[in-house]
Amino acid sequence: AVIGDVGLDPAKVNPLGGAIALGHPLGATGAIRTATLLHGLRRRKQKYGMVTMCIGTGMGAAGIFEAL
Repeated sequence: AVIGDVGLDPAKVNPLGGAIALGHPLGATGAIRTATLLHGLRRRKQKYGMVTMCIGTGMGAAGIFEAL
């Protein structure tokens, strides 16, 4: 709903498709999502990517990566 409300391109928000929520928030979800992002950057020949994640207990983290 938010993607449509603010006019974002779904192909750019979740380019690999599938569920965005993975695993337990205090588990390895962040590492899985980061590895998936890095693989996707190579596969799609993109330079930049961003990953966000819940890290549990009401906190979150984000990372912006540049493929070199």
